[in-house]
Amino acid sequence: MTSLVLFLYLSLLLPLSHQLIAGEDHPDWISAGTSTAEIAPSPDSPPLSNSSFVLAAERTRRKDPLDGYELYSGGWNISNRHYWASVGFTGMPLFAIGTIWFVGFGLALLLICCCYCCCPSRSYSYSRTAYALSLIFLILFTCAAIVGCVFLYTGQGKLHVSTSETLGYVVGQAEFTVENLRNFSDNLAAAKRVSVNQIFLPTSVQSKIDEVDGKLNSSANQLDSRTKENSHEIRDKLNDVRLYLIIVAAVMLALTFLGFLLSVSGLTCPVYTLVIVGWVLVAGTFILAGVFLLLHNVIVDSCVAMDDWVQHPHEHTALDDILPCVDAATANESLYRSKEVTFQLAGVINQYIANVSNRNFPPGLAPLFFNQSGPLVPLLCNPFNSDLTTRPCLPGEVGFDNASQVWQGYVCMVSEAKICTSTGRITPERYEQLSAAASVGGGCNKYGPFLANLQNCTFVRDTFSTIYTNECPGLEKNSKWVYAGLAVVSGSVLLSLVFWVVYTKERRHRKKSKQFIPGS
Repeated sequence: MTSLVLFLYLSLLLPLSHQLIAGEDHPDWISAGTSTAEIAPSPDSPPLSNSSFVLAAERTRRKDPLDGYELYSGGWNISNRHYWASVGFTGMPLFAIGTIWFVGFGLALLLICCCYCCCPSRSYSYSRTAYALSLIFLILFTCAAIVGCVFLYTGQGKLHVSTSETLGYVVGQAEFTVENLRNFSDNLAAAKRVSVNQIFLPTSVQSKIDEVDGKLNSSANQLDSRTKENSHEIRDKLNDVRLYLIIVAAVMLALTFLGFLLSVSGLTCPVYTLVIVGWVLVAGTFILAGVFLLLHNVIVDSCVAMDDWVQHPHEHTALDDILPCVDAATANESLYRSKEVTFQLAGVINQYIANVSNRNFPPGLAPLFFNQSGPLVPLLCNPFNSDLTTRPCLPGEVGFDNASQVWQGYVCMVSEAKICTSTGRITPERYEQLSAAASVGGGCNKYGPFLANLQNCTFVRDTFSTIYTNECPGLEKNSKWVYAGLAVVSGSVLLSLVFWVVYTKERRHRKKSKQFIPGS
């Protein structure tokens, strides 16, 4: 159960978030020529060095049983066994109670059986006070067990909703990444086919597009398949955990009711049989409560660590070993291809507009290309200079977002020979080519910043920031409900179980006392 719970949370937030970048390994089209963060430390490695920023430092300052119970100072770091030892130690009180109960009550039962068999008692002393108090405590702890079961059932439902919502958000971000990668890939592929009056992109650019396009599709398909596989597996685990908790709540509730009814009915043998069953179940429930206490602390630690990571983007942290981000230079490198294609497409479009659509010949010197006339067609704003630095738009230029609408006002009517028969400088055929080229160029320019955000971890930081703000409060509160509910159920059923025996004994003695003492 421990491995199930830990797998659930870590699979939910960390591996899928890692895949938001590009799967387990950086694809070649992004990381070629770059270096990622350090390799994750081994499980036996010491806490992070002083040069690293410690995530959730105060939150994780707990006793470390692997280090002589000294306070752990390495912060949140799932690659460090000292972190797991310290966070696992938080569940030790509940683990210890469960173990002591199982061993201690088992020895007590064995001792009682030996005494009953070897030295059967014929005394039936009866105390009205003991009888009344045992009944009162039995009712009290039965009610407490019922409240705990309701608390547990409510908490597991809310925890399931919180974890499902968090999973849905992370999967949605992964799907958004896949969609953008594929759209960018489609734009690059379309850029190869773009031509305006038989003017194409340079051959060198087309060959680079082929190379990048294949890697983009491979990365998108890999991320898509892993996201679907992981999300289905995690949803199954979430449903399993929910089912287990519902079963625990139902079994403990049924045990409480049945034990109360049997004890007040005075059925000694069934009560003792139920005591043995309850003895095992209570021990298991205490251990389960310790597991969920551990899970709760891991959730809170991870939420605080995510927020610290978001707030300190330039520090080296333990999360960098899971989500290796690259520097700004590498992010700019990932933008290079999209900028180059955008620049070249804008050049093709403006070359046609300047040399063909807007070109007029003096009368008698040369024929017009297609009898164009009227106001000059505005040039497309090329967002980059020849060195791919940012270039501001000049007055009169149109942007990628509205170029097609503006150019539509310059389209002329044509004859069968495709010669303009009305005022205008663009034929319908050339307008379609110009619009297609502008659409492709705008798409490449649009997805360039997305690639940069993906590479420098801005995208992942935004995702973590949203999870911390919107999802973490529910995860923290509802996981606390679950372990608190389990602890209340365990303690209440434990005490109820004891008073089943006490009350049944008092009731039997009261009955025997009435038989031998008239009027009692």
